[in-house]
Amino acid sequence: MDFLIGWIAIIPSYAAPLLLASLGLIICERAGVLNLGAEGLVAVSAMTGAMTVLSGADPWVGLAAGSAAAMALALLFAISTVALRANHTLAGLAVVAIGLGITGVVGRPYVQKTFSGISTLGDLFGIDRGSALGRIFAVQDPVTLALPILVGALWWWLSKSRRGLRLRSVGENPAAADVAGIDVQLVQFGAVLASGLFCGLAGAYLSVATSHVWVEGMVASRGWIAVALVIFSRWNAARALWGALLFGSADALVPRLQAIGADVPVYLMMTLPYLLTLVVLVAGSLGGRRSGEPAFLGRVYLRQDKQ
Repeated sequence: MDFLIGWIAIIPSYAAPLLLASLGLIICERAGVLNLGAEGLVAVSAMTGAMTVLSGADPWVGLAAGSAAAMALALLFAISTVALRANHTLAGLAVVAIGLGITGVVGRPYVQKTFSGISTLGDLFGIDRGSALGRIFAVQDPVTLALPILVGALWWWLSKSRRGLRLRSVGENPAAADVAGIDVQLVQFGAVLASGLFCGLAGAYLSVATSHVWVEGMVASRGWIAVALVIFSRWNAARALWGALLFGSADALVPRLQAIGADVPVYLMMTLPYLLTLVVLVAGSLGGRRSGEPAFLGRVYLRQDKQ
């Protein structure tokens, strides 16, 4: 029972970076821009958040700084794909290379320096850890507590609001959206920057709230898992929550097994989230055009008078 409670308690913190990054990608790809640069965005924000806190700033400032750094890199991606109409796949891979390269050079002096992260609910409100629910809720933080609300708000915005429907129309049929008076490039620019914001929160949360340290390579392909999670969720924010919990529970299983000294092949267990990623990608490819995928995803739109 103690193992189960401890495992459940840490799942939200492992799921949070995956969920935040996938929500950003959903917004971006609903607007028709294929974003494969999540790994680079998350890495840059994780490094920036850790550096900010190690420089003496508040952890919440570290989250903001990490988000700003990822948005700056996302702006470069937006200029390349939306303004200059570069190939989305190649531009995304370039963002990954740039992001990982920056972290390898700039973040080197800060490697392995620990710091204090954001406070948990137990620290803030003195939650009694005597019961099972108390042990689970005490280790949560304001970010994990707010995530279900954020998911619900984003789902409503994309599905019910006028601006959300406009964004989705750009991803489905930009020519029709253009005729209707929607500024396609402006909507796509905003969507790409939003993906940078969410991926930035994901990376900064990973270093500031979860790990309390910066280590090169600590992102460990979470950006790519987020890409698979978007496919798994069929570009739906509500489904992304359950998918993130599934992937996060697999990721959280390894430290719990290590904590109890279980005689299991730990390195084999560490591959579980990546095996899930492969299963999701293969299942999506076998289904042909994936249900929920924006019709114009990854394609460059040119107005008729410019063709």
